[in-house]
Amino acid sequence: MKSNRIHFAIVGLLIGLVSVGVYFLLVAIYPLPRAASAEAVPIDQMFTGHFMLIAFLFSVIVVFMLYSVIVFRRRPGDDEDAVHFHGHTGLEVAWTVIPTLIVLGFGLWAAVVLEDITNPNDNEMVVQVTGQQWSWSFAYPDHQEVGASGELVLPVNRPVRLEMQSRDVLHSFWVPEFRVKQDLVPGQTTILRITPTVIKEYTVSCAEICGTRHAFMQAAVRVVSQADFEAWLAERAAVPPVASLSPEERGQMWYTEFGCSGCHTLDGTGTTAPSWLGLFGSERTFEDGSTAVADEAYIRESIINPGVHIVDGFPPGVMPPDFERRIEDREAQIQSREGMEIDIIADIIAFMMTLEE
Repeated sequence: MKSNRIHFAIVGLLIGLVSVGVYFLLVAIYPLPRAASAEAVPIDQMFTGHFMLIAFLFSVIVVFMLYSVIVFRRRPGDDEDAVHFHGHTGLEVAWTVIPTLIVLGFGLWAAVVLEDITNPNDNEMVVQVTGQQWSWSFAYPDHQEVGASGELVLPVNRPVRLEMQSRDVLHSFWVPEFRVKQDLVPGQTTILRITPTVIKEYTVSCAEICGTRHAFMQAAVRVVSQADFEAWLAERAAVPPVASLSPEERGQMWYTEFGCSGCHTLDGTGTTAPSWLGLFGSERTFEDGSTAVADEAYIRESIINPGVHIVDGFPPGVMPPDFERRIEDREAQIQSREGMEIDIIADIIAFMMTLEE
C-alpha cells in the first residue's frame, strides 16, 4: 500500500507538471489576437478553460501510460506471470460520470456566455451591414446624412447592434479581435452585438466560403474615440450633394457603393469578372464565340441583365441580378432628397471612359 501511495504521488506530481507545460504549449501554438471587445472577455475565459482541460486530460492519459511502461516494464530474467484482475466497477463508473458532468458543465457555461453576449444593451447604436459577393457596406440609420460607407467606424465603449443582410449567398461577419462571429443569411436579418474597447484599426473578413473571391472580401474597421466618431459623422455629412458631383466622380462613388470593386478591378487584372481598365470601347468575345463592342448600350444591358452576355473566360452567374432595382431605389432616394434626376448607369459609364490603358 505504501508503495502504491508513492507511485500515485509521483504520477500526480508529473501530471501537474505536464499539464502546466502542455497548457503553455497550447497557448503558444494557438495565440489569440488581442481582445478588443467586451464580448471577448468571457469568450477568452472559455478558451482558457478548454486549454486547461485539454492539457489535464492529455497529461492524465500520457503520464499514466508512460509511467507504467517505464516503471512496471518486465525486467530481464522475470518470467513470472502478472497478477490478473478483471474490471473495476468504481473506476468504470467514475470515468463515465465525471466526463459527463464536465461536458454538461461546459455546455451550461457556454449557454450562460451566449446569453450574456447576445442580450440587448442600453444605448445601443444601430449599424446596418450588407454583404454581397465580394464586398461590405455599412449604413447608420440614426445618421441618414452619412450615407453608405465602405468602412465600419465605431465609437469606443459604445454598445453596437449590427443588423446584417446578404444580397446573394451566405456570408459571415468576423473581426478576430472582437471574437464574436455571425452569418449573414439571404432573406433574413441577423443580429450581432459588439462593444469595442480598444481604439485601433481592424479588418472584417468573411468567414463563410462564398465564392471565388471569398478571400478578398474584407473591409476596414476603425474604433475611435467618441469625439473622433462625431467628427467623422460631420465630415461624412459635409460631403457635397450627389447632384453637385461630376458624372465621373459619381461613377467612381457608385463603383464602391454598389460593390463593383468586389469583382471588377481597375488595374487590368481579374479572374472573376472583366477589369474596367480599358473596357469601354473594346471588343468583347463571348463564350458562344460571338463578339460585341463595349459601348453604352452593351454596358447598360450587362448591368441590368448580367446573364445575357458572358465574356469568354469568366464564370457565369457571378453578378447579382438585382442591380436594376437597387439602382432605381438609389436614384429615387437622390431625387427625393436633392430634387435632381440621376442616371447611375450613365455615371458608371462616364467613370469607365476615364479608365484608359
